[in-house]
Formats: sequence, C-alpha cells, structure tokens
Amino acid sequence: MFNSAVATLNAPPVSVVLNWKSSYDGANGPLIDMSQAVPGYPSHPDILAALAVAAADPALARYGPVEGDADFRHAYADHVSHMYKAHIDQSEVQVTSGCNQAFVATVLAIASHGDRILMIRPCYFNHESSLGMLGVGIDYVDCDADAGLLPDCPAIDAAIGDQTRAVALVSPNNPAGSIYPAPLLAEILDLCRHRGIWLILDETYRDFLPLDQDLPHHLFAEDNWQSNLIQLYSFSKSYCLPGHRLGAIIAGRDVVFQLAKVIDNIQICAPRVVQNALAPMLASMSSWRQENRQRIAARVAAFRTAMDDLPGWDLLSSGAYFGYVRHPFPGVNSLQVAETMASKAGVLVIPGAFFGAGQDRALRFAFANAGRDVIAQLGSRLSALTP
Repeated sequence: MFNSAVATLNAPPVSVVLNWKSSYDGANGPLIDMSQAVPGYPSHPDILAALAVAAADPALARYGPVEGDADFRHAYADHVSHMYKAHIDQSEVQVTSGCNQAFVATVLAIASHGDRILMIRPCYFNHESSLGMLGVGIDYVDCDADAGLLPDCPAIDAAIGDQTRAVALVSPNNPAGSIYPAPLLAEILDLCRHRGIWLILDETYRDFLPLDQDLPHHLFAEDNWQSNLIQLYSFSKSYCLPGHRLGAIIAGRDVVFQLAKVIDNIQICAPRVVQNALAPMLASMSSWRQENRQRIAARVAAFRTAMDDLPGWDLLSSGAYFGYVRHPFPGVNSLQVAETMASKAGVLVIPGAFFGAGQDRALRFAFANAGRDVIAQLGSRLSALTP
C-alpha cells in the first residue's frame, strides 16, 4: 500500500514530457526543447570558480545553521533591501534548498491538515502537488485570458473561506508568464491583511521583469508587512545553478522561527558550498544578471513574433520565462497535442493539463533553453501540425 495522497498524483510533468524525446526522428532538424524552465547558458565564470574553491573546503561539508549561513543571510538581506528600496533584516531571511522546499516549508509552518490554500489557475504544478501530499486543501481562482491571465481581487475575496490560511501567487507567473502589476499585488496584500491570512508570493522569476520595470512591487515598504507577507525566491534561474538547489524566504522573525523547525526536520541546513560562493557576489553580479534579463527579453519578443505568424495559435500571455498558448485543436487534449508536437515537429512543451482543471486547450513554452534563432523555427515546425 502507498500513501493515497501521493499515489493519486500525476507523475512529475517534466519527466513525462522528456520521455517523448525518443519519439522524434530528427526529420525537421534538432529537437527544440521548450519544456523545462532551465537556463540554457552557464553560470558566470567567477561563480563557477568560487564553487570549485568552496567545494574543496572541508568546513563547508559540515552542518551549518538551520536558518542559513550568516554571511549569506546578511548578503541576501542587503541585496533584497537594495532591490525593493526597503529595509530587510538578515533575521528575516530563511535559506532553503530551492524554492520548492521554500513553499513546502512555508505551508507546513502556516497550515494544518484540513486547512486550505487559495491558488490562482493556471497554477504551478509543484505547488498544487505539494499541497496534495501535505493534506492541505486547495481552492482556485481562475484567470481570464481577456485580462492577460491576471487574477481579479474581488474573485479572490469571494473565494476565501473560513479554513483559508493563505493566497499563493507566482509573479512573474509560471506557467503564464504574466507580470502582476505592483498595484494589484498591493491590493491583494491589503485583502489578505483585512481577512487575516497570509500572502505567499513566489518571485522566482523577478530578475526577468520587462526591461522598462525594475521594481517588482512596494510591499516591503509597507508598515508591518511581516504580519501577512511571505516571499519565496530561487537562485536557480538568475544564477544558472538549478542543480545546487538554493532558495530563500523573506518573512517576519516569528515566521522564520517556525520555518527553522520545519527545515531542521527536512534537511537540517541548505547546501553550504553555494551559499559560500554566492555571498560575496550578489551585489557584483548585477551587470551579468542584467545581460541575462536582456537575453530573455529578446526571446520573449521573438516568441511573440513567431506566434503572430501562426494562424490559429492564440498567445494568451507571455513574459519572463514563459509563453502560454491556446492550441488550434478543439476537442483534442493538451497531452495528445504536446506528444504529437514532440514526435512530429520535434518541439517539446508542457501540456496545459498539468496546470490545473480547464487548461486542456493550453500549452506552456519556456524560453530560457532556446535562442532566438531556434524560436524563429517554431512557425515552420508547427504550421503544418495535425494531432
């Protein structure tokens, strides 16, 4: 017998899609992989060199503080303070092993079995499956494509019930790529404050905002933000280090105190080699991060152009790492469409079915692993496709 909360979950979506690679015969040229949100370019040479030095330090093979190494917490607090033009103290930082762990730890700290979290649909599948495994209920607010796949605050308010403990958002959004405007985020935080619940804000892709927007929001400048806001972040995308599994949570000291109990029972401490390597570089890598931001923005533009040239393929939303597209095959489920795309066109994407109920007409394209020249091939690859 298996845990029914686990046994009823889908297999990991990325693994399902990557298994389709072998079905493609190469007839249209090399496979175009736009499935997993992983950087297709390496980390900065200075970061790689620092990792090599740190990996040889036996002291970093020992356990570290549950909350994270002090130098890294201090450096990250300074970095976030500068970015958001607000003061974040290092005591308000909890370091985690990636952002998925940050989400799980946060939910364990604030919700009990039978409590509920409100999610925005289409939703990030790992958040949804994590809640399922934890026995935490999920309610949904569906986004309207006509509104750029942004949530409606009155709809969120109407969906909050007696057992709701938090609203979980991802901005820039995975899978839609939509950027939540600062006033909308402020409105949702104010709603959470009024209703006495938490706002969990996953900002994994914040370093890939549109080039005309540098400040994600002003939430950390609000009085007493610590009472209702928990921010999650991943270093995987911005620093091209997904295999090193480093994430962070910004929250009030009371929340960090509870989070440390959870982390101590999951992993004891986050990976220390990567903390040591990155701590002195968070400030100095701003130009390199900006170059990568420009690189991804150019891919967003190339993707929008490619979709404009494809009759019947409807671009619902795009930005940061992702484009969310309605395919032109009504009555055909997204799994079948995506598998056919892999085998016949040599294009790997994630089916919309993995992002929640009602998403079967959609597909998610990830930009980071495909250059502009590759993205430009989508028109010829998909134009003659029939599922």
